[in-house]
Amino acid sequence: MLDTHRDSRAAPLLDAQGVSKSFGSTQALVDAALTLRPGEIVGLLGANGAGKSTLSRIVSGHIQPSGGEVRFRDAPLRLTSTRDALRRGIALVAQETSLAPDMSVLENIFLPDLATPGRLSYGGMRVRAREILSELGHDHALPLDAEVRTLSAAQRQLVEIAKALALDAQLIIFDEPTASLSTTEVNLLFDVMSRLRDGGRALAFVSHRLEEVFAITDRVTILREGRVVAEDVKTSSLSQGDIIQHMVGRDIGAIYAKREVASDDIGDRIFEVRHLRALPWVGDISFSVRRGEILGLGGLVGAGRSEAAEAIWGLRPRQGGEILVGGKPAKLRQPADAVRAGLGFVAEDRRAQNIIPDLSVRENLMVAQMGQHRGFGRGYGKRADRVARLISDLGLPADRLDTSLLNYSGGMQQKIIIARWLLTEPDILIMDEPTKGVDIGTRSSIYRMLQAAADDGLAVIVISSDFEELLGLAERVVVISDGVTIADLPADRLDEEKLTLLAAPRTSTARNQALLADLSRLHRADAFWTLLDDDGLICLAHAGHPDAPKSGLAAGEAMDFSQTMIEQALRTREPSFVAEPDGSRQTLLVQMTDKRGHDMGWIGLTIAGDAVPPDPGDIRVELQALTDETKEP
Repeated sequence: MLDTHRDSRAAPLLDAQGVSKSFGSTQALVDAALTLRPGEIVGLLGANGAGKSTLSRIVSGHIQPSGGEVRFRDAPLRLTSTRDALRRGIALVAQETSLAPDMSVLENIFLPDLATPGRLSYGGMRVRAREILSELGHDHALPLDAEVRTLSAAQRQLVEIAKALALDAQLIIFDEPTASLSTTEVNLLFDVMSRLRDGGRALAFVSHRLEEVFAITDRVTILREGRVVAEDVKTSSLSQGDIIQHMVGRDIGAIYAKREVASDDIGDRIFEVRHLRALPWVGDISFSVRRGEILGLGGLVGAGRSEAAEAIWGLRPRQGGEILVGGKPAKLRQPADAVRAGLGFVAEDRRAQNIIPDLSVRENLMVAQMGQHRGFGRGYGKRADRVARLISDLGLPADRLDTSLLNYSGGMQQKIIIARWLLTEPDILIMDEPTKGVDIGTRSSIYRMLQAAADDGLAVIVISSDFEELLGLAERVVVISDGVTIADLPADRLDEEKLTLLAAPRTSTARNQALLADLSRLHRADAFWTLLDDDGLICLAHAGHPDAPKSGLAAGEAMDFSQTMIEQALRTREPSFVAEPDGSRQTLLVQMTDKRGHDMGWIGLTIAGDAVPPDPGDIRVELQALTDETKEP
């Protein structure tokens, strides 16, 4: 176990040492430990099956330990139920919230109080609810009378946190709270967690996403196979490689071993979607992928990516659009048509959409191949050699093929589901959130599987809300927002902030677009909103005036400065209008940032070279007003 020296920080609120837990003959925890102090966020990390959730459930009263010592406020802690834990100020905020969907936000915040005798004051509850939401920085973010079923995943989690604070919880465990959240929603959650930490509460954060661990935690504790292997270590003292090695017990190399693929190594276009329409979620989505290419479909949760995949697969009715396989129109009315056309599809919900629980590992592995088989029997023999190779690659014992798939970890289940489709030898494989809920070691192994398949000529389409995953895995990213294709860009031209801005719902960028239109109209200008690097840009939005000189920018396109008509202005970025060498046009660029200081891009205004320019200060005032509006929670 990694040693750490104790410093002069606050005394532990919770100190668990030597904790064990067995379920029958299965030993879930052997020698686990966790220390939580007021004013700190501690990451609780480990691979699937390491015991993180078991330890979290012990601390929050869901289950009792078999051995070890847990102390809370320097006294032995023996919980008999979750209600007992809540009374003591310990709460668990899980990925799947425990709210009553048919009740209002207000009633859910004070749900434990509804079961107590006596008359409740709804007026007093409203005042207290507003105080709690104000403490979280979201006093206007939740309609207290709305039914919880109508809320987004992020809003439901906010209700769960508010419910914990209504009970004055001083220790809160966040168990994979970001699994169903978009990048923007994750940032909002981290704002809330930071406020709780700064208010003196002790927080534990369970996550598989290491980038989140480095973004929000102060210290980490790492479990492996039920034992603590690194306890209470400063996050800043560790690298991503250090954490991975502790989690899996070996160096698995870089999580994203980026493929070095030359354009000549990628084959012809094998699959194309043109103007797909499947209301209400899919309005106008277009993309294409070539043999040997990994294409990412990026966007926020609810952008329409999964619905587009289901419409392609024949699971959702289409009102328009065209699908081409090998350059020829394909009529994909149902999944069987898609399989015959050479498509494979791993859906997002592993349990509900992929696993057949009554079948064995072998039967789950072979079920898609059976759909291709013609004649008597099951056709297992035709794929025997291929099955043997895949089983070896998966690290699955050959003598366990006839056991239930439910006996395996979520990561192994996912790898078997992917292998199921690789057995059909498809031309195109669509993967919807392929690493959701799996540990870092399994993620790395799934990435290698997909990269090897692409090297063999498979066209891979990956849908993911994890922008780091998309950028690390894909050669090209198609960005989707509100059911519409926004951009199609090489992955090496993007980073997470740029992808977040491109993926923002069009409703949230409407003010920017309206401002560009106003600037264009008032000043006979070519107005644009763009992201700038040293030598290149990505245009987020554009509004042109028929009488204005062109900037050369178009929404959703990436280009080098030299490809535009305003290269001088883009390179110098002066605080005033900059004229191009030929005198034909002049451009003002104003940078925008959000409340965290993140780059929100530049607003640009290109006017005729002989025009009298407006006062740059006046334009900055307009832009600042817009930026201030977008800073509201």
